[in-house]
Amino acid sequence: MNDESAAPLIGLSTYREQARWGVWDVRADVLPSYYADAVQGAGGVPVLLPPLEPEAAPSVVARLDGLVICGGADVEPRRYDAEPHPRTAGWRADRDEWELALLDAADARDLPVLGICRGMQLMAVHAGGALEQHTPDRVGHEEHSPGGDTFGDIEVSTVDGSVLQSLVGERHQVSCHHHQSVRSHPGFTASARAEDGTLEAMEVAGQRFLVAVQWHPEVRRDAGLFAGLVAAASAGPNRPDPA
Repeated sequence: MNDESAAPLIGLSTYREQARWGVWDVRADVLPSYYADAVQGAGGVPVLLPPLEPEAAPSVVARLDGLVICGGADVEPRRYDAEPHPRTAGWRADRDEWELALLDAADARDLPVLGICRGMQLMAVHAGGALEQHTPDRVGHEEHSPGGDTFGDIEVSTVDGSVLQSLVGERHQVSCHHHQSVRSHPGFTASARAEDGTLEAMEVAGQRFLVAVQWHPEVRRDAGLFAGLVAAASAGPNRPDPA
């Protein structure tokens, strides 16, 4: 978009972590710049959303045109009535509460939403679903998350007729970094799977853009998904009527 004043505002949920830069070693609200770069590259204006009290979510969402629930730590198992697996750790109650409230507020306004990695898992839990807490237990390998800061190189197959397929094609090479995955997803339909059967994307049928992927499209500068979100946000419920 050439007219930046017309560009839709896209909210990005962030981490709250101990961080160091310069002389500082403090709690900070942080997010890899890949996300903001991807939104801006697709024609949107990124807005970082640090974890706040859940009551603030409706006011925040009222000012947005689209929302991205970003990657991060495991979702707390009690959110889907499960006991923690030995490999489930480091969940962030503040992010869970805040992002679930953001999703409630987004639903109330039919706001376009894209979920990425943890974001997909949280969207499934928000819908009443449950997670596979350690996917290698089922698939017998760790290719979805090789370890450290290395991304797994996975090929996914998309479902014919899905919104996802219209954005990324029938087969798509993706960068994954997840040891958990979605086991059940009420209200969503599967839109992509890995060769080992792992659910790698889901969406909701209808006019609203509500898509979630288990991979990290921001890492590969995967323009299709962000372009789809920004296009939906440009025509979304919070946009002014053209005069």
